[in-house]
Amino acid sequence: MTFEVTLRDRTTETIDGVDGYQQEGQMTTFFQHGSGRRALDAWSTRVASVRTAEILVVRRHDTEPVGVRDLRSA
Repeated sequence: MTFEVTLRDRTTETIDGVDGYQQEGQMTTFFQHGSGRRALDAWSTRVASVRTAEILVVRRHDTEPVGVRDLRSA
């Protein structure tokens, strides 16, 4: 998965190959899951951190778009 982070100075940072993020004190940290895991835990690898006060927006971009065949009718 890819996340695009827009900062207070209107610059954007792209963080690729991560599975999620969470706030850790004054920082927001982006993680890869541990092998075979689906949750952020002690086995997750920290990939990048950004000072939380500098973040305006975090957008997630899935690497595989959802196709029409994956949708169900209402």
